[in-house]
Amino acid sequence: MASSIVLVSWMVLGLVMATSTSQVEAARAFFVFGDSLVDNGNNNFLVTTARADSPPYGIDTPSRRPTGRFSNGKNIPDFISEALGSVPTLPYLSPELKGDRLLVGANFASAGIGILNDTGVQFINIIRMYKQLKYFEQYQARLADLVGYDETQRIVNDALVLITVSGNDFVNNYYLVPFSPRSRQFSLPDYVRYLISEYRKLLMRLYDLGARKVLVTGTGPMGCVPAELAMRSPTGQCAPELQRAAGLYNPQLVDMINELNDQYGATIFIAANTRQQTDDFINDPAAYGFTTSKVACCGQGPYNGLGLCTVVSNLCPNRDEYAFWDPFHPSERANGIIVNMILSGSTNYMKPMNLSSLLALDTKIRT
Repeated sequence: MASSIVLVSWMVLGLVMATSTSQVEAARAFFVFGDSLVDNGNNNFLVTTARADSPPYGIDTPSRRPTGRFSNGKNIPDFISEALGSVPTLPYLSPELKGDRLLVGANFASAGIGILNDTGVQFINIIRMYKQLKYFEQYQARLADLVGYDETQRIVNDALVLITVSGNDFVNNYYLVPFSPRSRQFSLPDYVRYLISEYRKLLMRLYDLGARKVLVTGTGPMGCVPAELAMRSPTGQCAPELQRAAGLYNPQLVDMINELNDQYGATIFIAANTRQQTDDFINDPAAYGFTTSKVACCGQGPYNGLGLCTVVSNLCPNRDEYAFWDPFHPSERANGIIVNMILSGSTNYMKPMNLSSLLALDTKIRT
């Protein structure tokens, strides 16, 4: 059921006070991998229930029409594209992705997916991570036909890569139903270690495919999103077991990224201090300009956290006052604040450095 698409890893990135994104000096290609937090519309081209192609999604876009983004307007990749001085990446499955538009990059993300292939099985026809990476290989072959092999390698090496995946591996796998297959197979600490080991393989594959500047996100306060408050927390307190999962997972992700950077002898991957970011945001939403971090703008039931965001849902009049657009995903304004932190946040939030610092490095490494 689409209402269980609880892709909450956006909170791994945290929030800051500013509301306008910083500008990165040089435009470069941008590639996006992951789940619904960063899907720009690939699932519109798939027969799946994991879709955001009907109103009121997209209500704050210029056309006021849904785009396939799980947002009232822009999502995180859109704001990053603006900071890069570029137009938004197109979904890889879009027929418009051809010719010079290939030079901008591509978005391979697909709502519902996780690190593991068995995550999100209820959504059936989605682009799992192994397929997203296959598409990245296919994209490079298409680009080489346009500009040649050497120039393709230069574009990919210089590009920024964003990968946002893992929240579904908990919410739509381990905790999807009581006594799920994965929860019977693994204790929570062992499951976290397993996820980290599998994520490491994905990141190493990205490196093998030419990625040299990679922004990696983990999972956020899964027990604190409106959907989980509605289902698991009648008192409005964050669900403790899901919070425990995030607390175990995020530090190990940062450790793994540091190990990979040591292995490759350069800062290839950057991540975030998720616990600090999450605690700041959940504990004091007003400090970030929101009236609530518990109630979704669009939804129904307690905290507007039940079911889908549809034309018959409750809809708030001022989306900028809500941190959550729907029961699972941040509002456009929250996405913009997130990207400001990604670009210029201190090492209290971004490890080992922020995105502006990463892009300033000459990390070209000969393959």
